[in-house]
Amino acid sequence: MTVTLHFHGAAGTVTGSCYRVVHPGGQFLVDCGLFQGNKSVRELNLKPTPFDPKSIDFLLLTHAHIDHVGLTPKLYAQGWRGPMWMTAPTAGLLEYMLPDGAGIQESEAERETRKRSRRGDEPVKPLYTMADAEEALEHRRTCNYEEWIEPGPGVRARYWNAGHIIGSASIEVEVKDSNGKPVRLMFSGDIGPDEKVFYKEPEGPSGFDYILSESTYGGRERPPYTLETRREALRTEIQDAMHRGGNLIIPTFAVERSQELLHDIGVLIKSGEIDPRLVVLDSPLASKVTGVYRKYAKMFEDTELTADELFNDERFRIIEAVEDSKALNQVKGGAIIMSASGMADAGRIKHHLRNNLIRANATVLFVGYQAPGTLGQIILSGAREVRIHGTLVPVRATIRSLGNYSAHADHSELMDWIAHRLPAHGALFLTHGEDEERHALREALLQTGKLGGDQVIMPQLDDYFELTVSGVAAAKAPPARRVDLRQLPSDWHNVFSDFTIRLSQRLHELPDADKLELMTALQARLSDLGAKPSPRGHPTPVTPVETSGYDE
Repeated sequence: MTVTLHFHGAAGTVTGSCYRVVHPGGQFLVDCGLFQGNKSVRELNLKPTPFDPKSIDFLLLTHAHIDHVGLTPKLYAQGWRGPMWMTAPTAGLLEYMLPDGAGIQESEAERETRKRSRRGDEPVKPLYTMADAEEALEHRRTCNYEEWIEPGPGVRARYWNAGHIIGSASIEVEVKDSNGKPVRLMFSGDIGPDEKVFYKEPEGPSGFDYILSESTYGGRERPPYTLETRREALRTEIQDAMHRGGNLIIPTFAVERSQELLHDIGVLIKSGEIDPRLVVLDSPLASKVTGVYRKYAKMFEDTELTADELFNDERFRIIEAVEDSKALNQVKGGAIIMSASGMADAGRIKHHLRNNLIRANATVLFVGYQAPGTLGQIILSGAREVRIHGTLVPVRATIRSLGNYSAHADHSELMDWIAHRLPAHGALFLTHGEDEERHALREALLQTGKLGGDQVIMPQLDDYFELTVSGVAAAKAPPARRVDLRQLPSDWHNVFSDFTIRLSQRLHELPDADKLELMTALQARLSDLGAKPSPRGHPTPVTPVETSGYDE
C-alpha cells in the first residue's frame, strides 16, 4: 500500500487548510481550517466532511489561525474523539479561539434563523456549538519544537519554528509505507517574513521526499523594509488620519496582528511621534489572546518595549463588553479603533465600518491580505457602496493599506524557505494560494533548475496523490468536487451583488427615457436566456469583476 495525500482545503484558495494522509497503519490530518471568502467558498464549511471523521487517528496542527483550526470542533460534533497535537502556545491560543469561533457560529445561526422565521422557513443549526468547542479543547496534546513525537503507529513528527505567529510551526513527518520505508514530508504551515517583532526567522531541515509549501504571496514582493521603516509608515498613516479629523479604523486579526500593532503604536506614543486621543482594541478575543502573549513573552526576540509596557500602556483601552463597544459609536474623531476580523468578514469590525465608512473625515487602514469575496477586499477594491448586515453603506471614508504587517513571507522569502528545504526527491506541492500566485511561484521555481516541471504540482480541491519514496505513483481527481472551481476567486453571489448596486447607481444617473431603454434591453436579454439555456443547464458564465457588494 502506498501513502496517499489528500488536499481537502487550501488548494486554489488561501483558506480551509486541511490535508489527509492515508498510510498502511491508518490515517491522520494536518490542520482542519475554516473556509473564508465569498459565499460559495464559505458554503464549503456546511457541506459534509469529505472523509469519515471517526476514521482519523490524530490531527497535527501547524498554528492557531482560524483558517487552520476553525473546523476542528465540527469533527468533534460528528463524534470524533482523537488527539490534536500542537505547540504549547498554540494550545493556549485555542483556549480562546475555538470558543470564540463557536460563539460566532451560534450568533450567525441565530441571525439567519430570525431572517428565515420572517419568511416562514425552517430554522438553521450552527456549524458547531460551544459544547463542541469545549470538547475539542479536552483533546489537546502539546509538544516542543525540534523534538520527535510518535502520534500514531508508523508515524513520527517534529515541529519547527515557522516564524508566522506565536507557536506556529512547519511540521516534518515520517510515515512508513507498506514496505516499512519512511516517506518524508514537510508541511510548511504558514511561513513568516524575515522581519518580525517577536520571532526568529523560520527554521527547518533539508532533504525530503515531498514538500508542501504555502504560496500566499507567490509572485508578489513587498518593498524592502525594516521594523523601523514599517513603524515610520504607520506613523505617517496615523498622523494623516488624525489630521483628517475622524477616526482611524483598522480591521485586524485578534492573533498576532493586534499585538504587533499595539506594540508599534505604543512605541510611537512613547517617542512622542503620534498623539491620538484614544487607542482602542475592541475584541474580547484579542484581549484574551494578549494574555497568552504575556505568558509566553520569554519566547520573543528583543523588542522596543517590555511586555508590561506593551500590554499596559495607559493610552490603550482593551474592550470586551458589548456596551462599551457600542459606546464607541459616539466617538466622532481622534480615535484609533482596532477590531477583528482582519478581513472584515465577521465580528465587531463590521459595526465600526458601518458607523465610520459614511464619514468623509474617517480613515480605514487595511494592514494585511484580503481574500477575494471578503468585505475587506471589496472595500479595498474601490467600492462606492458595500452591504453590511443587509444594509447598503456608502463608502465616503479614505481607504488606505499598509503591506508590511503581513505575517506571511513574500515571494523572495518563500523561494528562500523552499531552497533551504530542498531537495524534494518526489515533488513539491504548492498550496494555500490562489492560482495566479501559485503559477508565479511555480515558474520562478522551475527557472532555478532545481526542480523538474513534473515535480512542482498545484493540486485542486479534493485532489489526491499516491506517494512512494521514489515519486508520485498516481495523481487523481475526485469523482465530484464540492464546489465549481470557477467560483473560488469570485462567485456569482459577488457578481450579482455588484451588478445590482451598479444597476441602481446607473439608473439614478440616466434620464427617464434612457432608464426605460436600459430596463427593456435587460428584460429582452433575460427572455433570451430563458429560451436558450446554456450548456449543462447552467446559467451563461459571467466574467468575474471587482465586486462592490457583500452578500450576507
